[in-house]
Amino acid sequence: MPLSPLMFFFFLLPPVIFDAGYYMPNRLFFDHLGTILLYAVVGTIFNAFALSISLWGIGYTGIYGTFIPFLDLFLFSALISAVDPVAVLGVFDELKVDKVLYILVFGESLLNDAVSVVLYNVTQALIQIGSENITGNDILIGVAAFFVVAAGGTAIGVIFGYFGGIATRYTKRIEIIEPVVVFLVAYLADMTAELFYMSSILSVTFCGITMKNYSLLNMSESSCLTVKKTVKALSNLTETLIFILLGVSTVNDTQEWNTSFIGLTILLCTVYRTVGVFILTAIANPLRLHKLTVKDQIVMSWGGLRGAVAFALVYMINSGSINNQPLFASATISVVFFTVFVQGCTMKPLLLALKIPIGVDEEASLSERLHVKFQDHLVAGMELISGSTGKPTQRLRYKAMDRQYIRPLLLGQAHSLDPKTVESIQLNGFAS
Repeated sequence: MPLSPLMFFFFLLPPVIFDAGYYMPNRLFFDHLGTILLYAVVGTIFNAFALSISLWGIGYTGIYGTFIPFLDLFLFSALISAVDPVAVLGVFDELKVDKVLYILVFGESLLNDAVSVVLYNVTQALIQIGSENITGNDILIGVAAFFVVAAGGTAIGVIFGYFGGIATRYTKRIEIIEPVVVFLVAYLADMTAELFYMSSILSVTFCGITMKNYSLLNMSESSCLTVKKTVKALSNLTETLIFILLGVSTVNDTQEWNTSFIGLTILLCTVYRTVGVFILTAIANPLRLHKLTVKDQIVMSWGGLRGAVAFALVYMINSGSINNQPLFASATISVVFFTVFVQGCTMKPLLLALKIPIGVDEEASLSERLHVKFQDHLVAGMELISGSTGKPTQRLRYKAMDRQYIRPLLLGQAHSLDPKTVESIQLNGFAS
């Protein structure tokens, strides 16, 4: 059975993304959010425009043997430029690379979904309008659509995350349904985002990020363990099925091979990924406390894996209106295979050659968490004295608001506890 877009987006992708969001290291993610957004938004747009313009310009030499319109090429570039979260998880999570590198590449792969899908949908709409009929208003609507899709998906996820916290507050007497509530709320977030044409990946991600802060304290220890084991099992199972079905789907008669076009696509995707990472890092590094080294940038460039998201999008193209869809499908499969097998399989030797640590234990101990909290309060106090406002002050203000207004509503008697501290105590064997 081939991998269909419907099966992928509605059944196989949500468990993988929910696993990533529910067990996302929140502090690390939000500390590096500015850099992640730079790579996800600006980087994806840069890659899409650079790749489409290059393929279009080279096409005038006649090397492809056929003419491909610019809008068709931009549609293809939009879907192939985004880093795939499933592929990144499969490689980086297995190797347990440096946590900053992991969160930058994985965070980018999650957030650039909104950019890629919006570019894809807007370009499809422009193709239907016709290049000769496109106006400035159409372009402005496309730009606005990006912000609406990204913000809408995030808002839906946060709302359902809070709803999950409320729901798990009232399940203490029926512990057996607590894990079911968590899974249902996450899937409802995904379905609601799809219903309103928002980013389902962002919705599920932020649903997990938000809900875990409350559900972990509301549920019993056995329910928390059940959720963790089940989510990991479902994630691994669907991740495996995605790549199995991806391999099965490559053997069909709806493809068209063009060595020049496919070879140039693979080459240009690799080149522009590297160029984009180095340019954007040069912009981000002066504003970062933790500077990204040349070694980090090499790993990030080589870690720009494409996967099933691009594959599902290319098969959503209507071959009746876009005659080059079979060629785009062959090129997408070739890029996916190159990035997953060549780049993915050589990632560990590359990390070893660059002497970047792998197999890093990312679980912080109880003493480390307490030390970080003490440091936050100390820096926030210094900022208060100096009259400035930084991340520690903003974080503590949000936590104060959360503790005063949100936690009493969602947690009841447990509102004074911190979920990360509770998790650390349980991991260290101090829980009763």
